[in-house]
Amino acid sequence: MNSEAIISVRHLEARYDESIVLDDVTFDVLNGEVLGILGGSGCGKTTLLRHMVGLLRPFDGNVLIDGVDITSCDSDSFQLTLRKIGVLFQSAALFGSMTLVENVILPLSEYSDLSPLATETMARTKLASVGLAGYENHQPSELSGGMKKRAGLARALALNPKILFLDEPSAGLDPIISAEIDDLIIHINRTMGTTIVIVTHELDSVFNVANRVIMLDKSVKGIRAEGDPHRLRDFSPDPLVRQFFHRKSLGPDRPSGEDRPITPPEVIPDGRL
Repeated sequence: MNSEAIISVRHLEARYDESIVLDDVTFDVLNGEVLGILGGSGCGKTTLLRHMVGLLRPFDGNVLIDGVDITSCDSDSFQLTLRKIGVLFQSAALFGSMTLVENVILPLSEYSDLSPLATETMARTKLASVGLAGYENHQPSELSGGMKKRAGLARALALNPKILFLDEPSAGLDPIISAEIDDLIIHINRTMGTTIVIVTHELDSVFNVANRVIMLDKSVKGIRAEGDPHRLRDFSPDPLVRQFFHRKSLGPDRPSGEDRPITPPEVIPDGRL
């Protein structure tokens, strides 16, 4: 990892109709790092991810990927930039009528000049790299949830992207399989130098894999905290941030949002969930 930004989000404003979801969001993703995007339900995590991969255009602001502003560039530059990224969606988004190898071949056939034999060889290699050697001819319906995530990851890696976006990669998986996915993410980052952006609510995974996180908060429509997840958990001056990382509730009688008083954690009453 180095200090050069490979992704820059600048003053991004996201809306659905007249409802503002994100307002004036600015941050960088450094080349080679693993960045986690966290926050409670409805805070805009997936909305932010969709803007970062070009599925949504912001109401205002910019998203730059490897120096290209995908919010204003021409179609050719946009398509070239998209080849530098891979995306694993929460559902894995595999085509049920295709085998695993056929799913992984799709981006190779679309965006490379490899021969059919070479594309199949590459697809098999990618499946093997995520632990699915021997499952190339299986249908997605024949796989467990964890195996589907691995197959989706193999497809996201098909074009050797510089940047990998993962939307809830551990959602719905048991702790052992989740840990295996974490190990795979760490392996990809360390061996390939791939920059990885993860949207997740799994704090155990965040502490395992993320170099840095941004925490979104619905009440501020943007970033409430940014930094090393361990330091935010233990030393953030914002009690809401510490309580988020410790999975603790303030209780129903406490004020909400920005009006909550800054109370040291040692004097917060016991008996919370």
